[in-house]
Amino acid sequence: MNVLAFSTVVYAVSAVAGFLGALTGLGGGVVVTPVLTLLLGVDFHYAIGATLVSVIATSSGAAATYVKEGFSNIRAGMFLEIATTLGAVAGAHLTAAVPASALAVIFGIVLSYSAWHSLERPREAKPTPAEPLAIRLKLDGTYPGLEGPVHYHVSHIRAGFGLMFGAGLLSGLLGIGSGAMKVVAMDQVMRIPFKVSTTTSNFMIGVTAAASAGIYLGRGYIHPGLAMPVMLGVLTGSLVGARHLVGARTRALRLIFAAVIGVLALEMMYSGFSGAMR
Repeated sequence: MNVLAFSTVVYAVSAVAGFLGALTGLGGGVVVTPVLTLLLGVDFHYAIGATLVSVIATSSGAAATYVKEGFSNIRAGMFLEIATTLGAVAGAHLTAAVPASALAVIFGIVLSYSAWHSLERPREAKPTPAEPLAIRLKLDGTYPGLEGPVHYHVSHIRAGFGLMFGAGLLSGLLGIGSGAMKVVAMDQVMRIPFKVSTTTSNFMIGVTAAASAGIYLGRGYIHPGLAMPVMLGVLTGSLVGARHLVGARTRALRLIFAAVIGVLALEMMYSGFSGAMR
């Protein structure tokens, strides 16, 4: 495969990953990294570096649309980014000590969880009383509804903050946005409505990825020739996906997404346990 063909394939795969990632809030990295390593034979660390760059592009592309439409909770996202950034830096430093085979197994487990989370039917958060800490931090907000702005309260902030550190750790270690963990933390723990959780996750993942991308760049794991088509593809897909989020019925897309990353999860864990990935 020559350079042009390789770049075209990488761009196409990344565009599909970005589209699905923007619709589900999981980020395109859960598809891009295993495809690069398993199907195209890219070194695991270089695949992570390219994916981190694409995650930044995903956040930049989709988040701008979500913020403009009033879905993202910017104050909550910026507060939780403190935890994800600290976790991302810690995870990036751990990559030098963790073998590629172990990373592949961990990635497979994360993919399996993401597949399971994709199959869950989204639900709107139940109304919760105002929490004193959320009031002090001004985290409560509104999002556009069919009959006007819908008000909601943010709960269990300390628990959500701790989960965000874990999400950041996975992001830095595996080069993904950890969107599944972020959405679960906001939707199920902090009781933020699902569409707000999804859009705020997309808003956050770029900062999380940028925190660890600098470390990968310093170690020489970000190759421009690989990162560029990945970034352009994911950015294209995320922009298209963001425009379809509000009125889209994403159940079928979630099923396809879950099936694809479920197969990739098995492949990644097999490669890790068999020692095929070093």
